[in-house]
Amino acid sequence: MLIAAGAFSSAIARDVDVLAYRVRIDPDLAARSLTGAETVQVVANITGTAVLELDAGGLTIDSVTSDAGPLVFAREGKQLRVMLPATLHAGQPMDVHLTYHGKPTFGLEFHPETEQLYTIFSTSEWLPSIDAPDARATLDLSVAVPATFDAIGNGRMVSRTPLEHGRVLYRWQQDVPVPGFVYGFAAGRFHGVDQKAPGVSLRFLSRDLGKDQLKQVFGDTADMLAFFGDKAGTPYTGSYQQALVTDTIGQELAGFALMSEAYGQDVLKDPTREDLIAHEAAHQWWGIRVTCESWNDFWLNEGFANFMAAAWAQHRFGDAVYDATVDRWRQRVERLVSEGKDHPLVYTQWVKPTRDDRAVVYQKGAYALHLLRRELGEDAFWKGIRDYTRQFAGKSVTTADFRKSMELSSGRDLSAFFARWVTGKNAHP
Repeated sequence: MLIAAGAFSSAIARDVDVLAYRVRIDPDLAARSLTGAETVQVVANITGTAVLELDAGGLTIDSVTSDAGPLVFAREGKQLRVMLPATLHAGQPMDVHLTYHGKPTFGLEFHPETEQLYTIFSTSEWLPSIDAPDARATLDLSVAVPATFDAIGNGRMVSRTPLEHGRVLYRWQQDVPVPGFVYGFAAGRFHGVDQKAPGVSLRFLSRDLGKDQLKQVFGDTADMLAFFGDKAGTPYTGSYQQALVTDTIGQELAGFALMSEAYGQDVLKDPTREDLIAHEAAHQWWGIRVTCESWNDFWLNEGFANFMAAAWAQHRFGDAVYDATVDRWRQRVERLVSEGKDHPLVYTQWVKPTRDDRAVVYQKGAYALHLLRRELGEDAFWKGIRDYTRQFAGKSVTTADFRKSMELSSGRDLSAFFARWVTGKNAHP
């Protein structure tokens, strides 16, 4: 995934935490617009006047109320600030109700030419929410779409209700709290394939590919999930869905992933190209279940997913494929060093990231994990990954957390390794 420059805030102390979002979205595909009605369940962290701060992108906020009446709110750039009652006590929950509308230029993709709409980053462009990765909440999401559309969303689908004017209302519930940046849905005229794997229900969707082709493209998904579950020490359960959509670089969401139709064609031609499928699947553990505390530690999401996709390729296609991938990472790191663009994996501020910054996070991050694997050996490395993933499941982490976990698991002092490859720069492969 690519994070838009300046789109997200870092981990901060907040007056209130969000526990749950309940939202209905009514998109207009032809007009490329939406209206929304949302209830945000919050809990105060302080007694007295508290401010609820939500990222709201380019949306127009029409009203903000509580059960007791209107609330004062103001926009500061892309942020919405809501003044909560001074009588609110620490630990006290309350519901905040919002109505809004807008014409997102990103975040929600409208494709009337292919009869599709689907979410990409940023969530706040279609749903006022907290974009920071350390903020986890549940989601109850309803989306109104044409009755001819199929749709997928976060969590379990609880209903598909007919509406007026030839529409239906899909409703999903994400019962396990996850970061808001992995909220989303996709809707359109799709062909679908359903499959069962141990503990998992799979679904594959595409507009252009038939059922047999979909089975070819996503035929390894069940084995991938089992492989990552083994490496993580915790299995994937529930449903996992994958959709090929009009155009995207690839998108992980809680419980599903989006890739482009063009990418699906690539995998049909060359099955070894399934690295993006593996990358997005790996995020269900590293990036969603365990999430970086702030975007400054973004490599803990993306470097991990890159590395795990390569580990899957090694398992599936052999050492030569893995070694070739590692060599590409090494060459990219060497170029960063030679051009003076190397950077510690831990950023002081992830704002306006360049192409080279992303190479640090994705390629250098993955390469550092490969080198750590070589440093510790197979048994100690994978034991450390399992211990780390289990310990921090459902939590947000820093690089220091990862290092401590790997040191405790392996019984090794990794200060020199992390100083060279993680917190330092100008490393020499």
